[in-house]
Amino acid sequence: MGSAPQQLSLGVSLKDDATFANFFAPEHSVNLEVVNCLKAQVENNGEQFVYLWGASGAGLTHLLQASCHYAESMGVNVQYLPLNDVMGFAPEALLEGLEHMDLVCLDGLDAIAGNAQWERALFNLYNALRDSGKLLLVAATHNPRSLGVHLADLQSRFQWGVIYAVESLGDDEKIQALRKRAKERGLDLSADVANYIVQRVPRDMNQLFCCLHKLDHASLAEQRKLTIPFVKKTLGL
Repeated sequence: MGSAPQQLSLGVSLKDDATFANFFAPEHSVNLEVVNCLKAQVENNGEQFVYLWGASGAGLTHLLQASCHYAESMGVNVQYLPLNDVMGFAPEALLEGLEHMDLVCLDGLDAIAGNAQWERALFNLYNALRDSGKLLLVAATHNPRSLGVHLADLQSRFQWGVIYAVESLGDDEKIQALRKRAKERGLDLSADVANYIVQRVPRDMNQLFCCLHKLDHASLAEQRKLTIPFVKKTLGL
């Protein structure tokens, strides 16, 4: 029950299941506020710059890709770019023409910190998008002040607009998120089994969902329910 990638103009793919509906955001949480903010920015073309930051595994990539899916559903032209994967290329070639996109999402912003060529290129892109009234959404594991950008003008730009610290989930919330994703896959995952997984697998949500994906395939192939012995055997715990 895996998801097929969606191809974008730069050959970068989005996961089909990276949607706002699939992002676990507890009621009254900051993360729910983040989701609502992102939807509002795409819908209303309000604030032109949104900066998300948080720990690895907090769901930053998911939120960026979900924003792209949401925008595309409204007929908006988008481009998602994972900076960690493209640092070996000249920024001018990769960023050329992005100012014409309605929404640009730059993931892994930390990767460009201290790289003069990339910093200058992003500064120019930021200004071009702002001048053309387009929306720029970025994500990093550091807040704007501690990102380590050397270009002062770029660092100041990163402190404009809307800034959100995406919160990592607690163990109880991870159990709820895992069970919710399992239900969406048509899997019956009890609270006890979900707790067993959370306590024994690296507690990064990406890792947990990868384990669920593996269990989904194994359960289908072997026609087995998700019991603790089956999970232990399948995941090698």
